[in-house]
Amino acid sequence: MLKIAIYNQAGEKIGEQKLNEVIFGLQVKPVVVQQAVVAQLANLRKPIAHAKTRAEVRGGGRKPWRQKGTGRARHGSIRSPLWIGGGVIFGPSKERNYQVKINKKTRRKAIFMALSDKVANNQLILLDKLELAAAKTKKMAGLIETLKKKVTGKIKTGGKEKQITETKKVKKENKVKSLNLLVVLGEKDQDKDEMILRASRNLPKTKVIRYNSLNLIDLLKANYLICETKTIEAIENLF
Repeated sequence: MLKIAIYNQAGEKIGEQKLNEVIFGLQVKPVVVQQAVVAQLANLRKPIAHAKTRAEVRGGGRKPWRQKGTGRARHGSIRSPLWIGGGVIFGPSKERNYQVKINKKTRRKAIFMALSDKVANNQLILLDKLELAAAKTKKMAGLIETLKKKVTGKIKTGGKEKQITETKKVKKENKVKSLNLLVVLGEKDQDKDEMILRASRNLPKTKVIRYNSLNLIDLLKANYLICETKTIEAIENLF
């Protein structure tokens, strides 16, 4: 049975939560994750760059000079790609389609693998509740610092875990401070969610999304995932 520790907002362990092994206990297959990442990035891409062809450039409707008898090379339009100010051959087009098809099951499996990797490496911080007394950046920053010191006080170096203390090198401390955090909210709660969103808006390397907006890129970018026990239940029900 797959279990994970539950913490309170003070960083103290208060219990354990059972996890669905189909979602949080998979073996990571890099090929599947890579396919899903390529598809997501490609589908986000928008064809903005556009160069006009000779058919789109203004002017050039009249033949610049007669076909024969001038001694010059024959031309049919001053908007030919051979001319300055003419159209562009093989330039970027706004009509280009960057979409990459990926099966829904493959995309979902990749998300499961990312979640499983977070659990396997102790990068999923599960809280009994996530609430703020006020929508203040200072409140959210204080909560994150508490969790960093008491819960994420271990980082992996050379395959081993070493405790971060004040006597360790400053480089390791900075590594912990610069962690990317992804806060995942559960079912919609207007007042509570609004406070968390506003309090996290100005925090660097901290992103807040809802459980039904989970995506592979955000999961891979985040060093740690923070969510409530109710959020885990919502994720399991969603998938």
